[in-house]
Amino acid sequence: MSHDVVYVLAIVAVALVFDFINGFHDSANSIATVVSTRVLAPGLAVAWAAFFNFVAAFVVGTAVAKTIGKGLIEPSVVDPNLILSALVGAIVWNLVTWYFGLPSSSSHALMGGLGGAAIAKAGFPALQLGGWIKPILFILISPLLGMLLALALTVMLSWLLHGARPGPTDRVFRRLQLVSAALYSLSHGANDAQKTMGIIVGLLVASQAQFAGATGWLSHLHLPTADKVPLWIVLAAHTSIALGTALGGWRIVKTMGSRITKLRPFGGFCAETAGGISILIASGLGVPVSTTHTITGAIVGVGAANRVSAVRWGVATRIVWAWVLTIPMAAAIAAVSYLMLRR
Repeated sequence: MSHDVVYVLAIVAVALVFDFINGFHDSANSIATVVSTRVLAPGLAVAWAAFFNFVAAFVVGTAVAKTIGKGLIEPSVVDPNLILSALVGAIVWNLVTWYFGLPSSSSHALMGGLGGAAIAKAGFPALQLGGWIKPILFILISPLLGMLLALALTVMLSWLLHGARPGPTDRVFRRLQLVSAALYSLSHGANDAQKTMGIIVGLLVASQAQFAGATGWLSHLHLPTADKVPLWIVLAAHTSIALGTALGGWRIVKTMGSRITKLRPFGGFCAETAGGISILIASGLGVPVSTTHTITGAIVGVGAANRVSAVRWGVATRIVWAWVLTIPMAAAIAAVSYLMLRR
């Protein structure tokens, strides 16, 4: 096995580590509401989320993977060093925000990493600007859509259940929140695991020459094209994100589940349902969105439906700053990484 092939396979492993960290970092999104409402204990909530993260492999397509794999930067500039640098930028920023308990976006960290590494290699012409329009727009659209859907669902259900006894209503929504948590975890796995698939596809398509004439088990490796993601890549990505979710990111759970606004099972159901629907819409359109942004918007929508003062806007503002910094910071780390690797 040549050194070039070993290097490429090592980067595939790093991509799966990023996917694992993505699940670890974003597990808070999947479980924060169901834990904060005490519907499930943290351990059971994590297992529930991890299961549906994996099940998403068999439910949704790979439109988001294709966007990441060939829609953001020129395929001609992709090489192993660029992909490794992009992953380093995304992983480092994810760990920094995890340490400080900030629910930043793994999706935008990866996009920033790709963009920063590509610019470091070939300048701004390396970016496919048209491919960035929808993901950039959805930085605003996804939390706004989550917020509006959650607000509408909260108001509608409150009107329908006006006069219902609080005790029985609470018990019903405790059960329904299991369904909404499953929907949200499914959508999380559907969108986020595909980003790693796209990175691996882009790497292997650019490295086809290294695998020419390979022997042994490598000769049976089904390599992708820019338009087709092999099943082994799909399963590897979903397994990695599910394992990451299974370990959980408890620092961020507290911010998402209790610091923005206090939630009861009714509110948790509305937030998870709105967030899950929003992310599935984006996945169907092939848009890599931030599941973090979306569920935060949905939680804010539930709080605002009760009263605007129920939302702790100071915490929400701090989270928004983490969003604003994610793409440029991950891009800067990736650019420095690429320049170091090139030397």
